[in-house]
Amino acid sequence: MTKSYQTPEEAKQDQAYLEVLSELIYQLADDDLVISHRGSEWLGLAPHIEEDVAFSSITQDTMGHAAMYYQMLEELGFGKADDIAYLRKPEEYRNALLTERPNGKGHYKEDPDYDWGYAIIRNYAYEVFKKARLDSLEKSSYVPLAQTAQKIKREQFYHLYHWEVWIDQLAHSTEEAQKRLNAAIKKTWDDLESLFDLGAKGEAMVQFGLVEASDVLKQSFINRFQAKIEGAGLEWPGVFVPLEVSGREGKHTPEFFAALNELNEVYKLDPQAKW
Repeated sequence: MTKSYQTPEEAKQDQAYLEVLSELIYQLADDDLVISHRGSEWLGLAPHIEEDVAFSSITQDTMGHAAMYYQMLEELGFGKADDIAYLRKPEEYRNALLTERPNGKGHYKEDPDYDWGYAIIRNYAYEVFKKARLDSLEKSSYVPLAQTAQKIKREQFYHLYHWEVWIDQLAHSTEEAQKRLNAAIKKTWDDLESLFDLGAKGEAMVQFGLVEASDVLKQSFINRFQAKIEGAGLEWPGVFVPLEVSGREGKHTPEFFAALNELNEVYKLDPQAKW
């Protein structure tokens, strides 16, 4: 039977467990941080004002989820939560590549030509994956992580539903909308495997009972995502594209470095301030 740890103090007594636990929490935190940044870049650019408000709310929630995980790392002795979030080197971030891809051509501050179809499918894919991972984390051997997953799921339910509504509405509207959604699915598929990558310590995460194996998470993802896509009359791509570069191992795109500079530029002005 897998041993459970009730408090940070207990976890810190087992160095091997602590190293694997922290690696998982970095992945959880960085995924939410980076995809929420990409979501924030849609502020003022969403299709209509109601969506602008809704997407901003989802982004704020997701950033809050990242903050919970960074606070957990602080409690485990890895430094100040805000420093962990904003002052690490780019290669120390463990987010999946899908979360860091740009929203489209241009830049938020100059000539943004963003792809709303990609926003829908990328965020829906992430939320379906996040739901599968949270379901697994509820059974985690690290009790504070299981409890945090339970809290996050209360908000994440609505995030998932939001993107499903968009898929249903657009997939049953025009041929152009269907074409764009199918193109977005193919684009998302190129990076989908990056979500399920658990990194170099993946096997240990499973052995310690921290999270279920990638194959288990993937099957849960497929069950929901495929049903939604095919039910909406869209094209299911099938086999995932093999992973070539692992964000879990600190390998990122050039666009990530630019995004990180924007994420941390304000905090770097005065890291000692209370934020």
